[in-house]
Amino acid sequence: MTARTLPELHVHDDELLRMLAEHTELITDRLDHWAQTRGERTFLHYGEDDLNLTYAEFGRLTDHIAGNLANRGVHKGDRVSVLTTNSYLASVLMFAIWKTGAIYCPVNFAYTGKLLTYQLNDTEPILLVTDARLIGVVNDVAATLNSPPMITVFNPAQGMHDHVPDVVTPDARYTVVEWADLVAESDRPDIEVDFDDPANIVYTSGTTGPPKGVRQPYRWMAQYTFGLCAPLTEDDVIYNDLPLYHVGGAIANVGRAAWVGCEVAVWDRFSPSDFWRRIKSRGVTTAILLDVMIPWLMNAVPRPDDRANTLNKVYMQPLPLHHHEVASRFGFDFVLAGFGQTESGAPLIALLEETIEGGGTPAQRYRGLDHASIIDRAARLGIRTIDGSAVKRKGFMGRPGPFCEVTIRDEHDRICAVGEPGQLALRPRLPALTMLGYHGKPEATIKAWRNLWLHTGDAAVMDERGDFYFVDRLGDRIRVRGENLSSFQVEDMLNQHPGVQYCAAFAIDSDDGDEDCVVAFVVPTPGDAVTADDIHDHARAVMPKYMRPSIVRIVDDLPRTATNKIDKYKLRKQILQDLESS
Repeated sequence: MTARTLPELHVHDDELLRMLAEHTELITDRLDHWAQTRGERTFLHYGEDDLNLTYAEFGRLTDHIAGNLANRGVHKGDRVSVLTTNSYLASVLMFAIWKTGAIYCPVNFAYTGKLLTYQLNDTEPILLVTDARLIGVVNDVAATLNSPPMITVFNPAQGMHDHVPDVVTPDARYTVVEWADLVAESDRPDIEVDFDDPANIVYTSGTTGPPKGVRQPYRWMAQYTFGLCAPLTEDDVIYNDLPLYHVGGAIANVGRAAWVGCEVAVWDRFSPSDFWRRIKSRGVTTAILLDVMIPWLMNAVPRPDDRANTLNKVYMQPLPLHHHEVASRFGFDFVLAGFGQTESGAPLIALLEETIEGGGTPAQRYRGLDHASIIDRAARLGIRTIDGSAVKRKGFMGRPGPFCEVTIRDEHDRICAVGEPGQLALRPRLPALTMLGYHGKPEATIKAWRNLWLHTGDAAVMDERGDFYFVDRLGDRIRVRGENLSSFQVEDMLNQHPGVQYCAAFAIDSDDGDEDCVVAFVVPTPGDAVTADDIHDHARAVMPKYMRPSIVRIVDDLPRTATNKIDKYKLRKQILQDLESS
């Protein structure tokens, strides 16, 4: 295996538009195409209840829901929030919302109380769809909402895994739209959307403030999935266990299947003990493996038949140092690497050939394009293929794809020298390839786009060959269990405890993959004897599990910088020394 080098891309606008037209810019158009031409083929398999919907069935169902949404006053540009643990429901609603021209606004299903109130007040949806298991937390925040939306409660049929026998009645502040009325037969609304119309508002963690809603246009989704679709055909099967309130699950997996015309098999959450059974049950050929998943798979006792599976194309983000070892053990022929983000899409990408033809997935289990066809197709789309065993530096992200200029910039927005770390920044070559902006936050949008470059908030470096490498997250962002959060969010929730005067939260490296461990230093309210156990109890009561600090220290005061900011560098150094000595 040798690296396939490509000339530096200088693509004219008309060529980029041709590439997007071949890919199809509007995801609903692509779904319609497959419903008409391959309607009998399975589109969505819902593994939790062993449900299958063909392209034709999925198309009809989402047409009916779209028509009924329009009949109830949901129109183009309106925002519809979806709060559910059920990936079948989220998948159906996502496409139905797009078919009305409305905006899909998913909500993290771990949110309760203040976190849920903030997002719903920030989004101001016309309708909230939730499931029967979550209506209680929705009722809890009804009195705190500025404008309570219409609400639909989905309760699966008896015998389904998340059926609720006795459903709580929605709070009287909500106007109820019954699920049965949404799925009744109805004509799809006659609306048109364009490439730069907003399709989604997906929330991402802030660093100095609360989460921000990222407004994504339809062309953003086409750009985001462009490279991920390159190695796939209708014969592939995409696996998803990621939540559909993130772009990885919603767009990179479910959305990508609609572009390719293949099956997507979805489960509600990752299960290391059930992962390989799921892969076998659907003949899955491709999956996204996040950093936290890989250690769980690798920690299993090696078996002689580890390669005896159908999974031959895997996207790893971030790319771990031992990617080649992982691929060799489990027979992954190809690994995709790159940079993906809610704001930017996927401006960087690389295709790693990890095994020779026949050296990965056994021939009798292999489905999809052969090695030569994948490599040729990737080259025609401007994606470089390299020998996976040659990538031995941490954080490898590849090179820019055809749609964006990508640079590394210093704090004054000057281009960094080769090998000099700085902030990853990009500039799209066509309109609406990246986010439209932050919902209701023009100042944050202007800051992100300063000097006409979209600043990602991530530190990176470029080597002498033009390859980009991830260095670190800038600011106080934290990553736990595949979730990005900010120290602001953690501190804000801890500060709600009456015994907390103020606190500082930050991350240290965890022993579990590339995850972070959340640490909190707490200064008690004068006269209060709050303990670390009190803080842990409070966190369990008001915060999702991934957001809770693992380590809490009660201190008299926090160190400050010369400008009176809390000096988290000193706190981090202190806790690391304490842990080392213990």
